[in-house]
Amino acid sequence: MAVVWIDGCFHDAETAGVPVVDHGLVCGDGAFETLVAVDGRPFALSRHLDRLARTAAGMGLPVPALDRIREGVIELIDRNRLSMAKIRITYTAGDASLGSGRPQPMVSRSVIAAEPVSLEPASTTLALAPWPRNERGVLAGLKTTSYAENVVALAWAVQQGANEVLFSNTVGNLCEGSGSNVFVVRDGSVTTPPLSAGCLAGVTRDLVIEGIGAIEEDIAVSALRESSVSEVFVTSTLRMVQGVSRIDERVFSGAPGPVTVKAQRYFAELMRDRMDP
Repeated sequence: MAVVWIDGCFHDAETAGVPVVDHGLVCGDGAFETLVAVDGRPFALSRHLDRLARTAAGMGLPVPALDRIREGVIELIDRNRLSMAKIRITYTAGDASLGSGRPQPMVSRSVIAAEPVSLEPASTTLALAPWPRNERGVLAGLKTTSYAENVVALAWAVQQGANEVLFSNTVGNLCEGSGSNVFVVRDGSVTTPPLSAGCLAGVTRDLVIEGIGAIEEDIAVSALRESSVSEVFVTSTLRMVQGVSRIDERVFSGAPGPVTVKAQRYFAELMRDRMDP
């Protein structure tokens, strides 16, 4: 039977639970990270834990016990005998009342769960959301458990026949997907929206920028219709580097294109050679 980790203790996954007054459940008051295990080892764990701490600080949550969470991730993978797996770390404000107010002092809660996962296909399709992402919102750039906006938008994209949704921001520039960052190849150069556009500082995004020298700059949504844009790809922990074959009615023939394939090969080598880059 699979096990999960809650605040340092292991429990059977089928019977484990948290109190109904947990503020993460009641209000979505929490942070989370998703990472992968490859050959039984967590990939980029330090970067994910660093971002968990940044999100917690941005939300005003207590500092997470990162060393204890790190140990929990490694032991959870071992106990569940996982090779290729999705690891989810959830960190909440802990128990509170059934309203928006936080308890004082807060006693945070950490949960780690895992499930087997398979590789995503080499390319995907996107639908441009009719709702903008607020790049000036209080949660902009934070990986929080307040995920309903993404859930609704992704469900809408699936209804349009797409696999992922793509958000613009309030000034008409590209922002991000529901769970991915976006890269655009234009006139041979690779660009991606800056963090000021409202997107998450994705771990895979950062590694790709470091590896292939992508430029961070604002990209107008209208650029997606320009002939100078030859490729688009998205990155995330689970998608890794994934080419885009269609955005709404714009088709990118032959996806993944040569620049995307180069990024895919770089990232595959990185995952094979360095588990904690």
